[in-house]
Amino acid sequence: MVADTHSQPHEQTRARLSELSPEVILHAGDIGELSVLDELRAVAPVLAVRGNIDTRVRTVPDAMVIELRQSEVLKLRILLLHIAVYGGCRLRPEVARQARSERASLVVCGHSHVPFIGKDRGIGVFNPGSIGPKRFQLPIVLGVIDVTPTSASLRHIDCASGAIWAP
Repeated sequence: MVADTHSQPHEQTRARLSELSPEVILHAGDIGELSVLDELRAVAPVLAVRGNIDTRVRTVPDAMVIELRQSEVLKLRILLLHIAVYGGCRLRPEVARQARSERASLVVCGHSHVPFIGKDRGIGVFNPGSIGPKRFQLPIVLGVIDVTPTSASLRHIDCASGAIWAP
């Protein structure tokens, strides 16, 4: 899962994603040029939402609900959108309401470029960070959701090295 490419994904993005062999790539907004999605589609199908810089992109929705299933069993219901939190991982009230009404157990968002995994109001919150141009002292990372028959786990991968990233 990626976010905040701003038309310039890190040069190792495709290699890192290929190593992971994802079934699908989620893009949490601020895509920039739509050709970025084509580059990602060379690795796996892409589901993307529009970010605040993507205002002219009418073919990409503002939000979507994604169901991750394994053997027809629902493992995880995700609300994917760009702006979802106030500082840290505190969900905006309207996003928490939307997640509850959609029965989503995880909100995946972008916008801040800050990678985090947390929980607010009983709802998981995951920002994959940014794979776009360097911003401040923030890392260039992508997110991974691993779904197994018994659980789902979240982690970040450093785009340059491929190592697991932790704050």
